[in-house]
Amino acid sequence: MSKFDLDLRAVEEHIDEEIDLEGDVVLGVLDGTTPDEEWLETIASGNVLVLCVEGDVNERARGFARDIKESGGNLVHFRGFLVVSPPGVEVDTGRL
Repeated sequence: MSKFDLDLRAVEEHIDEEIDLEGDVVLGVLDGTTPDEEWLETIASGNVLVLCVEGDVNERARGFARDIKESGGNLVHFRGFLVVSPPGVEVDTGRL
């Protein structure tokens, strides 16, 4: 067996510092009735959007998708839903 020099006390001190999540998961419908600025404000506040897409996702998200991507956020279309996360919150698609 190999030896590990793991200082758990040092790790515990950094756990609270590393996990500084703010925001909520916001459910909504992407059907063209909500202004794009509202979606952008929701993401800018640190929230993750899970939007049920009614219609063409490219058409519905056209007004905010580029701003999200350029700011470092993520957009993932999955089974009729669009998941939109702010910068620093990755959407793991590894199990798809």
